[in-house]
Amino acid sequence: MLIVRADGNAKIGAGHLMRCLTIGEAVRMYTSRTYASGTGAKAVSEVASEAVSEDGILFLCADEDSAALVERHGFRTGVLHTDYRRPETELAGWEPWINGSRNIILVDSYYVTDDYLTAISRYGRVWLMDDMQRHAYPVDGVINYNLFADKTVYETLYTAGDVRLCLGGDYIPLREQFRGVSYHVKDRVQNILITTGGGDADNIAGAVLDEIYREDIVYHVLVGRFSPHFESWRKRARAEQNIRICFDVQNMAELMCGCDLAVSAGGSTLYELAAVGVPFVCFSYAENQEALVEYFGRTQAVCSAGAWHRDAPDVCARLRQQFDRLCADCALRQQYSERERLLVDGRGAYRLAEVLCGGSE
Repeated sequence: MLIVRADGNAKIGAGHLMRCLTIGEAVRMYTSRTYASGTGAKAVSEVASEAVSEDGILFLCADEDSAALVERHGFRTGVLHTDYRRPETELAGWEPWINGSRNIILVDSYYVTDDYLTAISRYGRVWLMDDMQRHAYPVDGVINYNLFADKTVYETLYTAGDVRLCLGGDYIPLREQFRGVSYHVKDRVQNILITTGGGDADNIAGAVLDEIYREDIVYHVLVGRFSPHFESWRKRARAEQNIRICFDVQNMAELMCGCDLAVSAGGSTLYELAAVGVPFVCFSYAENQEALVEYFGRTQAVCSAGAWHRDAPDVCARLRQQFDRLCADCALRQQYSERERLLVDGRGAYRLAEVLCGGSE
């Protein structure tokens, strides 16, 4: 069985759950023998058949809200009824959900500790989603699909060499809808996408919209149901005809493809935008987003406005400047679009499915 431990709520947004759901979908395809890659179909290994196919995929979540999101994607869930920030308190709640000790366990949380990971290792092989590359955890495998992931750093952290490392852009887990999208850069900017995460407790999306608002542009604002500002956004959209509120979006690639420019906070959304080829301005609003936003700015792959959580007024000024520049220059938008699409090929989730299920060494 594949056991995924992840949460999504107003505080941390839905990003952790969404990337795990994408990996779960790829594993489900892989183990049902519908997975194909390269020149032909991949045979499912005996390890995959025994570890995943027999019992399926289970998501363990701290609360009902997280579980509800998972269930909408068709996966079985277990609710631990605990505080996601205190993982050790949930260990007793694992036992009723576990069958045997040959499971594959994928953990996606910034709150895990060495003791916690060691404790759950009795249930199977433990893999950790790690965005920070600062600490050597007691796990069997580490996944850091970020473009800035540094192989040298990880080899220094895990000197024994007995931990499997899946690092870099080849492992970016994107949904199937982001593969092979046909995107065209238009002469005029008419539709803008604003996305600041599913929670956005500080309503950064509202501040962004106010900064770049123009009456002749339609703004598509992505608002998660976890957002405490959900109802106020719906009210604003009813009052202003050029503001469209987007929630529970099933085909994000289609929404992105219909936009000429995007303004986005850091996170997996940046990889989705890059896969489609939408020119965008990005910024970070939390420490764990800084590395990716800095990478994009340093390599000039896209426009980076900096760290909102460190100097919001300065970021607003740069964001407005970059936004105006991109709106005025079609050739520049085309240049950024082409650069982005070179970074992400959309097959990362399937590569992770191979690794997790033992089909790729």
